[in-house]
Amino acid sequence: MAKKLLKCPDCGATITTWRNPFPTVDIIIRRSRQVLLIERKNEPLGWALPGGFVDYGESLEDAARREAREETGLELLNLRQFRAYSDPERDPRQHNISLVFSAETTDEAVAGDDAAGVKWFDLDALPKKLCFDHARILAEFRASCFGGSGRRLAPFF
Repeated sequence: MAKKLLKCPDCGATITTWRNPFPTVDIIIRRSRQVLLIERKNEPLGWALPGGFVDYGESLEDAARREAREETGLELLNLRQFRAYSDPERDPRQHNISLVFSAETTDEAVAGDDAAGVKWFDLDALPKKLCFDHARILAEFRASCFGGSGRRLAPFF
């Protein structure tokens, strides 16, 4: 936990500020054995799960729905929490903590906001390199749903 002392520009009082991790959400949007990835328009470039920062006063679930809508144009069905990821090195820009959700959709995806493109990928044929720790997230999601057998195990599908 890093704290920093600043001076108030108006009264000169010492103010303590804390440097805390940023809360984010990522969404595994699925249909059958496919997941939707976005091609990022901003650094770091590459394929990633849709997601982003939680706004002040916004619930994690509302943030997931908003980010999915902004980046893919999709409305989410059966939104469920999957896992939290908090490795301080998971994002090269700063320390982010992400709550990952799983959801379904029946709509067609279109790239929007910071997405240059969107594409459905089979869980067994993902791009070789994904941004952040999204390869790990999807590997753990696949394992939790199908194990090594390829048959469905968990209620995420």
